[in-house]
Amino acid sequence: MSALDLAGQHVTVAGLGVSGVPAARALAGLGAVVTVVNGSDGERERAQAAPLEELGITVRLGDGDTLPEGTDLVVTTPGWKPISPLFQAAEAAGVPVWGDVELAWRMRGPDAPPWLAVTGTNGKTTTVRMLAAILEAEGLRTAAVGNIGVPLVDVVLSDEPYDVLAVELSSYQLHWAPSVRAHSATVLNLAPDHLDWHGSMEAYAADKGRIYEGNTVACVYNVADKATEDLVREADVEEGCRAIGFTLGTPGPSQLGVVEDILVDRAFVENRHKQAQELAEVSDVTPAAPHNIANALAAAALARAFGVRPQSVRDGLRAFHPDAHRIEHVADVGGVAYVDDSKATNTHATEASLAAYEHIVWIAGGLAKGATFDELVQKSADRLRGAVLIGADRGLIREALARHAPDVPVVDLDRTDTGAMSEAVREAARLARPGDTVLLAPACASMDMYLNYNKRGEAFADAVRTLAAQEQ
Repeated sequence: MSALDLAGQHVTVAGLGVSGVPAARALAGLGAVVTVVNGSDGERERAQAAPLEELGITVRLGDGDTLPEGTDLVVTTPGWKPISPLFQAAEAAGVPVWGDVELAWRMRGPDAPPWLAVTGTNGKTTTVRMLAAILEAEGLRTAAVGNIGVPLVDVVLSDEPYDVLAVELSSYQLHWAPSVRAHSATVLNLAPDHLDWHGSMEAYAADKGRIYEGNTVACVYNVADKATEDLVREADVEEGCRAIGFTLGTPGPSQLGVVEDILVDRAFVENRHKQAQELAEVSDVTPAAPHNIANALAAAALARAFGVRPQSVRDGLRAFHPDAHRIEHVADVGGVAYVDDSKATNTHATEASLAAYEHIVWIAGGLAKGATFDELVQKSADRLRGAVLIGADRGLIREALARHAPDVPVVDLDRTDTGAMSEAVREAARLARPGDTVLLAPACASMDMYLNYNKRGEAFADAVRTLAAQEQ
């Protein structure tokens, strides 16, 4: 049963989609008078609107700017920018704006499970799924939820008696979630992203830092990323909440880290100044790329904060397999490994991906979203055997390569048709030598050529399989 009473309140839901539709249904179930507004008015939106209208919900398509008269509360889906006219009108009228996560938090019942929360520029979904696998290995009823396809509103209203939830939260969601208070939380890393939405790096970081507010047991930060520790220092937490670091090096007291290919805990042990608890081996993490080991340490820290035993950390990591298009080994062809990291849609993720391999033919490009590539190329130049560039903003990467890696051979593909990826893979195979890795890590969004990063990764995998068949 929901703890939130909105009976008779006029609530406007901003946006349809993955989170807007369940939010509207849940609000109607609470007795609210619900109106959904949506800027676009297409076949997909009308299909989403029809079942809502059958529930007595008003749906206004083609007008996302006007605040319906008499609105008492606005509930927004994550994609809507804070500067949207609808929110400006709400502020002028003194109407509060909640995100879908804030709504879910307020709807929780008295026996609601605690949240272990994860955010960061990169690695959120992998870390949350690792965390859920560890919790399940402990025998706990849990689910990986939030920004990964399972709306929190649906979860808090379900009859499933969860013990704890592994919750992924985006910066968009955190912006509109002032009341959320996690048991323990982590910011995995911070790098410029979504600045068009937040307005500045400072605003983006501040929204990420909201995840630490009110934590009761542990605020987990990345020792290698001082900005995450700074967010912990600035957070207003419950008395006794601890700052716990994770590092790829030897951990100090109150940290988790790596010693001789062993993941160890010096935070949740009886004497953290003199003792370390073995949790798992690096080989238990798939794939064992440096940034993925960092994800595993963050997940382990949150699990240990919840009281999970060391052996469950090991068992959970062994059971975990990453989602598609995240450092996914597709095939070996002619002694060359082909790896799909289409999910690397920004420079921070791509830097981590490139750091995982010694000799690389890099397939990159797409929509840069305002990113620059000089620092990325500078840090990775000595690993590059060659580069094959695709997509609308490939010229920006080509120019960075010319400045900082002039000896690296570059193939610039001036085409955006469905055969572009096949040609990119063929050109990469031509540049590669046995022992090399052909790595799709685009550092860019996909929408110039593909519906999403999944479709881009699938095109790469299909091209690799075709190449393998031709080699036989």
